[in-house]
Amino acid sequence: MSEINENATNTKDVIILGSGPAGLTAALYTARAFLSSLILTGMSLHGQAGSTDIIENYPGFPNGIGGSELGLLFQSQAERFGAEVVMDQAISVDLQKYPFIVKTYSSTYAAKSIIISTGATHKKLNVPGEKKFTGRGVSYCGTCDGWFFKDKDVIVVGGGDSALEEGIFLTRFAKSVTIIHRRDKLRAGAFLQKRAFANPKISFIWNSVVTEIIGDDSLQAAKLKDVITNEENIVSIDGVFIFIGNEPNRQLFEGQLELDEEGYIKVNRFMETSVSGVFAAGEIADPHFRQVITSAGMGAAAGIQATRYLEDLESDGS
Repeated sequence: MSEINENATNTKDVIILGSGPAGLTAALYTARAFLSSLILTGMSLHGQAGSTDIIENYPGFPNGIGGSELGLLFQSQAERFGAEVVMDQAISVDLQKYPFIVKTYSSTYAAKSIIISTGATHKKLNVPGEKKFTGRGVSYCGTCDGWFFKDKDVIVVGGGDSALEEGIFLTRFAKSVTIIHRRDKLRAGAFLQKRAFANPKISFIWNSVVTEIIGDDSLQAAKLKDVITNEENIVSIDGVFIFIGNEPNRQLFEGQLELDEEGYIKVNRFMETSVSGVFAAGEIADPHFRQVITSAGMGAAAGIQATRYLEDLESDGS
């Protein structure tokens, strides 16, 4: 093996990129195996799950649990076994050297193995006005920003679980919540649909997309287009919440790891990537399920395999 980059200030058995359910579960397993395990949190502590108001489908919590609370429990359990959590973000990863080199805003590390759990980011509509009003009426997190829309009229764009979960949450504050969906039926689970349809504050506009977000100093309206008739109309609203899917946070790994056609990191059933010693878990490698429990399961598998990979290296005398 080549020498560790001389700029590396710390060498770890495992560096875990991301602090969502996948990363923290992976750290739990590697730390319990007495491997030096460093978690770089990235910009979003506890991942997207950490900003979810309530998680009702994670086993062991029959009454549900707040996303931030569950994230803290995950973190506390990993730290109990010696995992180190650092509030920092990787800005470059070199998988061509071994040990691998991970640079952050504040340090440089060498890693004998890496577990990637960088997750995914909310997709944008990419329509006029969206960027202008982001943070000033346009949001991608109802849990984060719902309070600012007390007694106001908002629209939620999307038809999946996230759109309905956040829409239902927003009814705590908003006067009305209108869900805009490009199809005539929702993709969300049956239980969420039942709750949404039963909520008197929620209404639906079907077969429609947002083509523009309108306002001067403040957001005032959205332009909608019927995808069947092409008819356009403008609705007066105070806020736009967008939940139309996710984009995998893969930028650091493009050209270094094999990706699928949607940009997700390809893994086998052992969470192994195309580079030996590098594993991926959670939404960065899962475009389909995208659940806390499946991410945690993938994290557990990645942690176990990283441990076995390092054990094999040691037994080989490498």
